[in-house]
Amino acid sequence: MNFAITLLAFIVALGVLIVFHEFGHYLIARFFGVKVLRFSIGFGRPLWRVRSGRDRTEWVIAALPLGGYVKMLDEHEAPVAPEEAHRAFNRQRVWRRIAIVAAGPAANFLLAIVFYWALFVGGVQEAKPVVGTPDPGTVAEASGFVRGETILKINDEPMASWQQVRWRLLQLAVEKQPARLEVIDLKQRLTWRTLDLSSFDLEGFDSDPLARLGLRLDLPDVAPVIGKVVPGSVAEAGGLRPGDRVVTIDGVQIRVWEDLVKVVRARPGEIVKLGIVRDRDKIEIHLRPEAFQQNGSRFGRIGTLPRRDPDAMKDLVTTVRYAPAAALGMALERTWEMSAFSLKMLGKMIIGQVSWKNLSGPVTIADYAGQSAQLGIGAYVAFLALISISLGVLNLLPIPLLDGGHLLYYAVEIFKGSPVSERAMELGQRLGLTLLLFLMAFAIFNDFNRLFAG
Repeated sequence: MNFAITLLAFIVALGVLIVFHEFGHYLIARFFGVKVLRFSIGFGRPLWRVRSGRDRTEWVIAALPLGGYVKMLDEHEAPVAPEEAHRAFNRQRVWRRIAIVAAGPAANFLLAIVFYWALFVGGVQEAKPVVGTPDPGTVAEASGFVRGETILKINDEPMASWQQVRWRLLQLAVEKQPARLEVIDLKQRLTWRTLDLSSFDLEGFDSDPLARLGLRLDLPDVAPVIGKVVPGSVAEAGGLRPGDRVVTIDGVQIRVWEDLVKVVRARPGEIVKLGIVRDRDKIEIHLRPEAFQQNGSRFGRIGTLPRRDPDAMKDLVTTVRYAPAAALGMALERTWEMSAFSLKMLGKMIIGQVSWKNLSGPVTIADYAGQSAQLGIGAYVAFLALISISLGVLNLLPIPLLDGGHLLYYAVEIFKGSPVSERAMELGQRLGLTLLLFLMAFAIFNDFNRLFAG
């Protein structure tokens, strides 16, 4: 069932984003009178095709769905009848060609703005920015955070939700800038905490930055009852099942889930003896927590999640909603911030400050699509907005074969006074194809490395 949801969510995401991108090219080309020969979703052998319109444009769905293209009348690709020469793409003034090519990425940014606007107007349910007990030995503990403190501002910028806190701290951590947080405790006392982000490790920046800093969302005390067992985990191999209640650890009684977490984290690679109540029967299970690295320290994990009471979480959730005009401003700001952040991270990859292991491909995107779809329509729309921005940024990169590569040719043409030579374009196409194939292969390698190596 999960695989079916993931596959469907991935196909819908690709379909929406690719269609909107290519429709941007198509719409502006038609606006300038350029003849469109084919509008294709996917590459390779056509699976479905139909012709329509005055120009008998061919609409195609092809076998390989990782992209699409709009084929226009062009004398560089085939002979053009003299009576239609004025409708050829290559005969258009350079500013028109720039507009047609840039319309694809622009459509993706516009789609992201629409998605974010809809979310901000409709209201997004997010966790309140209330801090739980920080992990020992972390930046958060060193900064003096205590359980129950609510984050009000970061560097004088108001914070309405945990998601906003996560995003702002990730931005500051990437820039290695200090974060000054205004917080209020349970006794309504205001104070300030400063997070030193100068040593923040950019390896694996796509993981939760707050957890890596030691900041955790404050959750109500939870009974030590297993809610989910992660497939392939130590817990599954040891025989734990959903519904099992952990009553003792090494003979010592425990009261809440956090007691189990503390013991497991503190004993990587050591045998832990759990006393379990299952259907009124008492059993004993021995586990050896798997070791993992976090913030330079070694911790243990067994691969379980607690059973939570949804009603107990209601007080921790807030609905963030804005008026239509304010929501538009927020949507524009979020789209700009995400675009700039994507470019910034790519730049840090190029100069070696961020590992290329962070590059993700279709497998990871499909996984995130499935996860967000299962969380609800709001999470899925936010995912679509993020991927639409990524697609827009990617296509603006000055790499031949991408829209940005064509825009680079046209920029040279403006300064040179004449189009780039056929030989230069051919060499650029080969270089661009090689580079894109390398990036795709590396991204897919990273995907499978994450999948099999965790």
